[in-house]
Amino acid sequence: MSSATSSSESIPTMATKLETKPTIPASPPPTIEGKAVQSSPKSESALKSFIAGGVGGSCSTLIGHPLDLVKVRIQTASAGAASSSNSVFGMLSNTLRKEGVRGLYRGVSAPLTAVSPMFAVSFWSYDIGQRMVKSYGQRGLTEEEKSLQSYSLSMKEICMAGAISAIPTTGIMAPTERIKCLLQVQGDLVEKGGKAKYSGMTDCAKQVFKEGGIQSLYKGTVATLARDIPGTVAYFGTYELIKRELTKLQPNNKKGDLSVGAVLTAGGLAGMACWTVGIPADVIKSRFQTAPEGKYSGIVDVYRSLIKEEGYAGLFRGLRPALIRAFPANAACFLGMEVTKNALGFMD
Repeated sequence: MSSATSSSESIPTMATKLETKPTIPASPPPTIEGKAVQSSPKSESALKSFIAGGVGGSCSTLIGHPLDLVKVRIQTASAGAASSSNSVFGMLSNTLRKEGVRGLYRGVSAPLTAVSPMFAVSFWSYDIGQRMVKSYGQRGLTEEEKSLQSYSLSMKEICMAGAISAIPTTGIMAPTERIKCLLQVQGDLVEKGGKAKYSGMTDCAKQVFKEGGIQSLYKGTVATLARDIPGTVAYFGTYELIKRELTKLQPNNKKGDLSVGAVLTAGGLAGMACWTVGIPADVIKSRFQTAPEGKYSGIVDVYRSLIKEEGYAGLFRGLRPALIRAFPANAACFLGMEVTKNALGFMD
């Protein structure tokens, strides 16, 4: 962990700005009921969080999609096929050999098209969630007291803001995941000699909509929420916690800035925490979204069938590629996000 903080480059971050206290002016500081207080740090622009989140999401998809492809194929394979399947890297090697680099990025158009707005909405709603919990924490104070009193979010409040961020993000995530999973499973069938049903993302979306309307596109929304609410709690909570601890370990860090290595470490571990918590719901979501119409009556039926056929271990199918993917993908995501926020500092 100490090696992750050795870089001389540094990036100012959201949480450290909340904790950093402004320089006290030479004149007497403002007071409330005779007690000196420090001015509250200026809030970051929500638009800046929106743009930075979009950039970070694009970085995450480009780095992590090949392993996401492997994860979905493992999750949707039958129990017998899964036990005889290749290793994660063996499957990557086979796909690269048979389909080339294009095969590794099969289905990437759907998440890449939606991932920028999806992550943009995620980081924007996380910013809004922080403001909501901060407002709740400052209830009972006058506007003057709120403007003068410094307020640092607790880890509990950060986790609450993370949970809030999952709700609007699901509106974009659910149909995107549906199309992505269908294309990835189709790629596996084609690799085994089957015939492709969809020619691409747009064709897939059109056919799904034609077969079942908007309800079909949003198939698996409840499972997506069940995955993303606890997942984003772990995601943002882990990132902010590790970021705060790494900030303390950096020598001569008076501004509370983070090195590039520290951002990569915090982001990577946050991604792994998110998937460790969210993988059971993700397995159920992938099964439900790629199953033929009528096979399952709902996500509870998927859960019961999965436990009956494979036991509780089946809920963690695909965890290995998910974790292998999670570190580099989310390290890239948070680095892209922090660099963008730093570049857009003039928007505050």
